[in-house]
Amino acid sequence: MVVVGAGPVGCLCALAFAKQGWEVDIFEGRPDMRDPEMKSKLSLRSINLAISSRGITALSTVDPAIADRFMENVIPMHGRMIHDSRGKCESQSYDPNGQHINSIDRGLLNIGLLDELARCSNLRLHFSTKLTTVDFDSRVATFVANDQSFDVDFDLCVGADGSYSNVRRQMMRVLRMDFQQEYLPHDYIELSIPPGRTLSGEPDFLLDPNHLHIWPRHSFMLIALPNKNKSFTCTLFAPTKDLDKLDTTEKFLAWFEINFPDAVSHIGRERLATSFERNPRNSLICVKANPYHYKDRAIIIGDAAHAMVPFYGQGLNCGLEDVRVLINTLKLFDVSPVSPAADPTSEDKQLSQALSYYSEHRHKDLVAICDLAMANYIEMRHSVTTPLYRLRKWVDGTLSRFTPFVPWQNLIPVLGETTFPPGAAKGWISMYTMVVFRPDISYATAQRKYLAQTRKIQLVVYVLMILVVPILAVLAQRFVL
Repeated sequence: MVVVGAGPVGCLCALAFAKQGWEVDIFEGRPDMRDPEMKSKLSLRSINLAISSRGITALSTVDPAIADRFMENVIPMHGRMIHDSRGKCESQSYDPNGQHINSIDRGLLNIGLLDELARCSNLRLHFSTKLTTVDFDSRVATFVANDQSFDVDFDLCVGADGSYSNVRRQMMRVLRMDFQQEYLPHDYIELSIPPGRTLSGEPDFLLDPNHLHIWPRHSFMLIALPNKNKSFTCTLFAPTKDLDKLDTTEKFLAWFEINFPDAVSHIGRERLATSFERNPRNSLICVKANPYHYKDRAIIIGDAAHAMVPFYGQGLNCGLEDVRVLINTLKLFDVSPVSPAADPTSEDKQLSQALSYYSEHRHKDLVAICDLAMANYIEMRHSVTTPLYRLRKWVDGTLSRFTPFVPWQNLIPVLGETTFPPGAAKGWISMYTMVVFRPDISYATAQRKYLAQTRKIQLVVYVLMILVVPILAVLAQRFVL
């Protein structure tokens, strides 16, 4: 089989299939990021990764040792630290039971997975090799490396090649795929807070490292995630039209100082100016597709199937979960490792049924998390400061105390064999907990349950209004009299 794309999702997919006994070739258009020259060129061009239960569970089901090694290099974040316009801070915990998400360096995760792939005897890595075309009916993929074109026969092609997936584009030539691509009218710019210094001169964090820091400003926001070297990776999200007006460094600095005065003191005016001038503005994109497979020949996963905005921190986690769900689906249909057939037109019925099942059942979850991620942008940049948000958070926290606590770590063994156990979403559970700390609850189930809980709250409020308003009216009349 061939896997196109050697990002974290493609690497985990290749590793999972290799451990199931498949012969795997993984192709990446970029050079090997482990090369010293490439390491020196790595820059802050993508949003820091927040890995949580779904991603860690997926890693653990493929290889527990890998997950353990990665967890040694994460920084736990127990909640959001909200910075208001006057520089005051407020901590909002993620979970009443103390569960947390984790900041991890994207390069560290990717390089660690590549190192693991290099140790697999039935897996081969190909870098600086770009996919050009795929003939799915003949099971032949054509690549280019060093200006030379060559063909690769395959039994199964997995597209993990990102938002602008070429595998997806090739599939659309032979498949009636519904496809939606949406750009948000917002862009983002990467910034950074350097390490501070202790009295003894040692590097130290300038902000609390165990929080995800947010500067919500209604229509825009700044976030900061901690790094192991005591720095913070910051990301500014703002409407495109607003950033267009900041067409000089002086305008940007003036605007930034007005809206994020305490952040300027940590970043430094000179560093802020340099970041604005050198770091590119990046777009935010949402991609939805359906179906994700073509016969028994191909399937797309990760951003190739469902690129989402980063505001729920689920892009990576969802992509890694794709691998777990796909592998468990193949187990469900008893699919065995296969080799390129002598007759490429022949069809492996079990594999075809498994991929079809994955497309049908995974689609509703992926649509749900794309929509939830979009909605969470409003929460992060505005709602977290409102009384209504705090009230709902209090209601969820209070009612969830009557629901037995389920540590997600205890779920890993069953999730290594089952996609999502039935009946997992029992009791009152907050939306954030379901999405981030309950990998046994699918995204679509979490969305449905949240809406059902919201309707119950609305019903209670409606009943209270019916009962209380007449009483208040009588009291008001007596007071007037």
